[in-house]
Amino acid sequence: MVKEFHLPGSIYHGAGSLEKLADAAAGLGAHHLFIVVSSSVLSEPLNLSARLKRLLEKENLGLTIYSGLKGEPTTEHVKEAVNRCLESQADCVVAIGGGSVIDLAKAVSVFTVNPDRHYDEIHSLKKLRRLPLIAVPTTAGTGSEATKVMVITDVEIGTKMNPGHPGLIPDIAILDSELTVTLAQSYTAFTGMDALAHAMEAYLSTRATEMSDYFALQAIQLISKALPIAFNKGSDLEAREKMLLGSCFAGIAFSNSSTNLAHATGRALGARFHMPHGLSVALLLPFVIEYGIKASQERYAKLGKLLNPEAIGTEAEMAQVTLKMVSDLNDQFHIWEAGADYINQTHEGVIPLLVGNALAGNGILTNQEVPDRNDIDKIYQKLFNKISEYSVC
Repeated sequence: MVKEFHLPGSIYHGAGSLEKLADAAAGLGAHHLFIVVSSSVLSEPLNLSARLKRLLEKENLGLTIYSGLKGEPTTEHVKEAVNRCLESQADCVVAIGGGSVIDLAKAVSVFTVNPDRHYDEIHSLKKLRRLPLIAVPTTAGTGSEATKVMVITDVEIGTKMNPGHPGLIPDIAILDSELTVTLAQSYTAFTGMDALAHAMEAYLSTRATEMSDYFALQAIQLISKALPIAFNKGSDLEAREKMLLGSCFAGIAFSNSSTNLAHATGRALGARFHMPHGLSVALLLPFVIEYGIKASQERYAKLGKLLNPEAIGTEAEMAQVTLKMVSDLNDQFHIWEAGADYINQTHEGVIPLLVGNALAGNGILTNQEVPDRNDIDKIYQKLFNKISEYSVC
């Protein structure tokens, strides 16, 4: 069977690698950059506006900065940003920020060139025309700098669209650990657990290949060791760099494989309770592992040995090592307490809605064991029972 594998054309990494932005853009033939940023990039302590201008002056590159994104990107954000990009006559798009910023930049790069295209057409195009695209993540979580998907909310119908195409993968990714050291402790945990889930689900997916397995396992090894350090000591550049690499590798893995039930159930939970995406996925991950551990016992056992080389036991016991590791990380990062801050109401009528939303999204059919409505209901019930232990009445 012939298999495909896609990843960014070039990846720069290491502390200070943002300095390569001008060279990278010039190498793509750019003259004027449309830079999509999160507002935090322009404020203290990063305050990158002056630095960006200085960097680009070296190559006589112009720039237009767009910082109008609030929250997750919508079709309205895309329209506004595309108009700004057209007005600036930019010939290259750069994203500096988290996954939402990178997703918006992907959309801008496409619709600036293809104003009459529809989102649902993207996946079926043989070749996707767009402006050159550079992604500079400031969180270690989504892996969007290396993926072929973007998430854009359609404001007219209130749903999240998730179009995918290899042409959406940025031409260049720049992984500068210095841009992540100021990330808040809680968001270090949320985004880091999202990256870990990406890698684990890519490895457990029915679409996994030898190449996606390689990147998934490398990501799991990096993240499991570096995330506790980055959480406890945010200024540790080595840990931050390993997290960026792990997140990028995880993005490559799931972009070429898939995410599964933790993301399907997590997206529904996050949309209902308006919580950060990484938090919602982290909350569901232990219960999803528990559900699928028998069907995927061999793979979970291999992960257990990877995570704890000194552990000895049967295949079933080694699989449980993986579940315990994830549960322990949730305890260490106060994930349950954070979840209780958002989930603080009666859930009797909510679970059927969550189940329906989870079943309607991506990530159900790529599980080794495909869940039904009752299976997903039990997963949510276990989560809410766990959260109730931390809720303040």
